[in-house]
Parts: sequence; C-alpha cells; structure tokens
Amino acid sequence: MLTWDDPLGFASDKQKQPAQEPATTPNPVVVEQALESAQQKKITPVGAKTTSGTEPVRAEDKRVINGLTDVNQLAPFKYPWAWEFFLNANKNHWTPLDINMTQDVQDYQHRLTPEQRHVYENVLSYLTTSDVLAMRNIGLAVMEKMTAPELQIYQARQVYEEALHTWTYQHCIETIGLDQGEIYNRYRVVPEINHKIQITNRRLHSILRADIDLNDRDELNNFVMSYMFFAAVFEGCWFYNGFSPIFALQRQGLMKGTAEQLQYIMRDEVLHCAFGIRVVKQIFTENSVTLDPKEIRQMWDESEAAEIDYARYILPTPIIGYSAENHVEQFRHTANRLARQLGLEEPFPGARDALPWLDEQANLRKEKNFFETRVTEYQTGGALSWV
Repeated sequence: MLTWDDPLGFASDKQKQPAQEPATTPNPVVVEQALESAQQKKITPVGAKTTSGTEPVRAEDKRVINGLTDVNQLAPFKYPWAWEFFLNANKNHWTPLDINMTQDVQDYQHRLTPEQRHVYENVLSYLTTSDVLAMRNIGLAVMEKMTAPELQIYQARQVYEEALHTWTYQHCIETIGLDQGEIYNRYRVVPEINHKIQITNRRLHSILRADIDLNDRDELNNFVMSYMFFAAVFEGCWFYNGFSPIFALQRQGLMKGTAEQLQYIMRDEVLHCAFGIRVVKQIFTENSVTLDPKEIRQMWDESEAAEIDYARYILPTPIIGYSAENHVEQFRHTANRLARQLGLEEPFPGARDALPWLDEQANLRKEKNFFETRVTEYQTGGALSWV
C-alpha cells in the first residue's frame, strides 16, 4: 500500500541493496593483458592511485549540494534511495488519453449544479498554473544545484511528470469544452487563486538566480526553505488537498474520468513530496542546517491563510460531502503529518483527519471493463509494488 511515511517501502527492507553479480575468478592471462594494455595507453586501472590529481569518485565524497565529485558519474551511489525513486517512477506510465472522459462531458453539461461547476472549473484553473510552477522549480531552480547525479535523474523524471500533469488538466479543459483563455487567466484575476500563485512565485524567484552561492549560510538557508516549501506545502498540502473537491464529486458518481486522471497524478505527487522531504533532511544532516523557527512558523501561517481564502472562494456554500471547513481542516492535518516527517514541530496541533477517504485515492485497485477505461493501477515493464 502506498503510504506517505514510506512510499517505497524502505522501512520494511532497510538492508535492500542492488543485486550483485556472482563472484567469478579472474582469468590471470586476461588480467595481465589488460594491465599491459593500460600501461601502454597510460590508462590507470580502476582503484589505483593517480598522479594527475584526478582521483576516482568515492560514494562517501558525494553531497546533495556543494559536492566536489564528478556530477556526471552516476555510480558508486551515495544515495541509493534516490535511484529507487527513479526506478519506481518509471514503472508507472500513463497519459490522459488513456481515460474515457465521455461521461464527464455529460455530467458537466447536464448533471452538475452551478455550485459544483464553480468548484470544478476553479480547481482546474488553480492546478493548470501550479504544475507549470512545479516544473520550473525542479527543472530550472533545483536540479542544477544538485551535485549527485542520482538525485538529478529522479528530478528529471519529476520534470516530465509535472509536464504530463499540465497536459492532463489541459486535456480535461479541452474535453469538457471550457473556455481556455478564461480558465487559464483566472489565476491572474481571481485574488484567492492569485495569492497562492504569488506566494509560490516568490519562493521560486528567490532561488532562480545564477549567482546563488550555497556555501553562504544565508543563501543555503533560503534554498532549503524554498525546497521545503515546494515539497511540504506546495506539493504535499496544496496539491494533495487540492484534488479532494474533485474526488468529492467522484464520490457522488460525478466527473469520474477527471477524478481518475487526478488519481494518477496523486500517486506521482506522493513520490515527489516524499523525495523532496528526504532531500531536505539529507541537506540538514550534511550541512548542519538549523532553520529559524519563526521562518518556519511564518511559512505555515501564510500557507494556511491562503488556503482558507481559496477554500472559501471555491466553496462559498458546501456541496454534497464537502465544505470549505473540511478542506481547511484537512490541510492542517496534512501539514502536521509532513512536519513530523521533517522532524519539525506540528504547526496545527489537534487538527483532525477531516477526509479519511482521501489517502485511499492513491491506493485504489479497480477491476474495470476494458472498453470503459484503463485500470487505475497502472504499470508497465513489471509489477509495481508500493511496499
């Protein structure tokens, strides 16, 4: 089962290592020929000391940031868990075209109430812009600061997935027949959506600079705060919680195609969030980072205030099975869970799990008619195991 605390099952298999090739006895003739050839070509055998000042890469010398080893050399791994994230992500592949959206068109035109249409349209409006920001953050601001390739390789996959998510929202907008210009521009003209985007833009632009020196303690702390915001707030809370109004419609038998699209996206986002938190904690350890508790408190308070305004805008009146109060309380509950994973104090003590069915959306196993839609449990290339 896919879980927030351990999405790849590391806790149940702490000793898991890459498969080793069976040991073989080297042929002395082949070894002698290789050594002779290396001497003739002035090639240093692996493991031997060099005199040119270039030493072989050692795993223990790698760092998440500010590393001095060759960033082009993947192995030996310092962070095998990052490679596991990459391998697991590549077992999952889907496109929005895999899901039948025919019934959603009928639902939107003939079954949704005006209040439900308001929720549906504005959730899509927020998500379309948000995933572009997530893509730019990882692809332009974060990846180039990583100094271990196993981290960059997973993040490259993450960039692709953010682009895929944006395509998914666009596909939903096109299929339903919504006015693209109007939907996409809501983030610019609706204050409650714009506020969340502006908070995110501020974090992104603070690290989207070529002159950042992460050896500078202030710059390092700002980078970690930004990375933590994107992992824990933006993807961990705002995205994860942001899908729930559509899932509430799905639970009423409405917009099931769109909800299934979001189930695929949610699985990706759980991994994005878990990876980001793991990276932040690794930076804490390697760089002895101690963040200002006041800055962390401000991050949670600002994000909560923006989420309250957003929830009241998209849900001025409750729809069946969902309200603005549910939405905000679930945000607080999720924030507490992610703060614990980061080793931080819970920002909203006592927050309840207002939507106990939400986590199930990432774990549903469905048996469906082949002609109806593709199964939710998507996988290619091999069996996908979440534990």
